Amino acid sequence: MAYKKKEIFEKAKDAITKHKLFFIEDIVSFLPCGKTKFYDFFKVDSNEMNELKDMLEKNRVELKVSMRSRWYKSNSPALQMALMKLIATPEELKILSIQYQEQKIENVLSPEERAQKIQELKNKLNK
Repeated sequence: MAYKKKEIFEKAKDAITKHKLFFIEDIVSFLPCGKTKFYDFFKVDSNEMNELKDMLEKNRVELKVSMRSRWYKSNSPALQMALMKLIATPEELKILSIQYQEQKIENVLSPEERAQKIQELKNKLNK
């Protein structure tokens, strides 16, 4: 069956808007063509593909904002903690975290010191 690129593109945009899609793979399931034909029409870096990706990203952002808003208004401690972890500073995360582990590297050798230590070890091995 012959498909027209412009028609497929318009159907893809309609599907994204109507069904609030988030992924490219989801678009294909709403189109009359297969995945191969879809990718033949819309190459990865084409203007059309970028427009579709922008629409998908807009849906994701709208959902994330909506979810965070509901979490903020919720009385559920789990949702409020999830939101706090998303918006917290590193210091606040440290306070919130049960198993926070700070990693400190001590006694770091400079390249010259490291070369000297290696040479000393080689000398000991050669004795």
